[in-house]
This record gives sequence, C-alpha cells and structure tokens, in this order.
Amino acid sequence: MISLTALVLTYNEQENIRRNLEALVWVPKVIVVDSFSNDRTLEIARSFPNVQIVQRVFDTHASQWNAGLDRIDTEWALTLDADYMLTAELQEEIKKLEPASDLALYWGEFDYCIFGRPLRASVYPPRVVLFRTKRARYVDEGHTQQLRVKGKLAKFKGKIWHDDRKPLNRWFQSQVRYSEIEAAYLEHGARHGESVQGRTGSKEQGAGRAELNRLDKMRRWLIVMPLAMPIYLLLVRGLIFDGWNGWYYAFQRTVAEMMLSLRLLEHKLKS
Repeated sequence: MISLTALVLTYNEQENIRRNLEALVWVPKVIVVDSFSNDRTLEIARSFPNVQIVQRVFDTHASQWNAGLDRIDTEWALTLDADYMLTAELQEEIKKLEPASDLALYWGEFDYCIFGRPLRASVYPPRVVLFRTKRARYVDEGHTQQLRVKGKLAKFKGKIWHDDRKPLNRWFQSQVRYSEIEAAYLEHGARHGESVQGRTGSKEQGAGRAELNRLDKMRRWLIVMPLAMPIYLLLVRGLIFDGWNGWYYAFQRTVAEMMLSLRLLEHKLKS
C-alpha cells in the first residue's frame, strides 16, 4: 500500500466521527485536528488506536488543513471532513493504488446521504481527497477551502458518502456563517496563483483573477437560484422519487440559496 496518513478536521462531530474513523481503521495513522470540541468527539476519537489528536484554535479552513498537513511525514495524505465516509469499494481501491511518479492527486465523487440513505443525485461537488503531501497546500475560497496542486490527477471509481447527522439547528448556524463568507467571495471573485482544485472538483490553470464558474455566476443573480433549486433537484435530478429524504435535501439547498441571496441583496442595498 502507498505510504499514507489520513487527516480529519473536527469540531463537535460526535454524531459523525465514529462512522468516519471506522472506515479508516486500515490506515496506519489518522491525524484529527480538533477545534476544541466540547461534546464527545474526542472521547470517541481516542477509542481508535490509530488516531492521533491535535487541538488548534480555528481561524480558517485552509489554515486548519495546512496545520494538519505540516504534521504528516508520509508521501500521501488522505483528507476528509468528519461527515465523510469511505465506501468499502473505495477503501479497497486506495489499498491497491500503484500511482505513476507524475500522478499527484485523486479526486472522488460523493453519494449525498440524508439520515444514512444515499440520494440518487445532489449538487455536492467532487473533491480532491488524496494527494502527494509535499506538492499541495490549501487556500481559502468562499466558505470553504480549495487545494493548490502540482501534477497530474486521476479519478476514483469508488464513491465517498457525505452523511452529516448533526442536529438541524447546527446546520442553520453553519449556513448563517457560510452565507456571509460566500457572499463576500461572490462579490470579489476568486484569485489563484497556481493550479487550483476548482469549486466543481476540476483543476484550473493560470495566474491572477479566475472567472467564477457557471453555478457561482447564477448565484449572483439573486432570485434565480432560490427559485430554480427545488425544481432542479426534485424534477430534473429526480429527487422526488427519493421520498421525504429527497424533499428534505431539496428544502435544505433551497434555504441555503435563499440565505445567500439575502446576503447578496443586503450588500447591494447597503452599497
């Protein structure tokens, strides 16, 4: 198997962290960078013998990820949010990897889960999760982070499950914060200096100011996305056939787009 360390960020993830770590028991070392959780997250994490815990005050996502990368001495890093879970298929795929010397990163697609049930579709973007440690650094972009990389990329066949089971009030609190950061990003655009993992999971080349992707441009139209999102998810992507789980996700994404539009409208009216 490739020389590998897993890296997971946590803050009050007691509802998710066990499933995440259970899918990583075959990894020699898992570094958990925790932002001083005050629930059972650390208690659960410490029950796994391959887990090493590092606590750091959260400032930005990129800084938190990079602080974890600085502690990795293996050639490859596997970076996962606490609500991600590697499927059995993907675990076996990673164990059998024999990457060429010029291959620097692997990206994967997600099955989005609602209360443990995978949906047939979502708008959750692909993400680079495995890469050569010394060839990559994270940068902040919008409410999340992106990855600057050097080298060729490949796609996993196996899927990652996004299965966040934290209470709904936590989701609302996060969306309030995300909408503010995302609105600022959409107003000022993205700036990149090297190859960057794009917001849709692809790799962008070039320097200076990068164009917003199509989805982000539509978000700047204010009214369009909140109206289009439920129609797109339920009818175009077929989530109406996933029952109440599909409706739940469609409502979540619609509320998130409405909050972002409100932020953008607030900035517009104040200017």
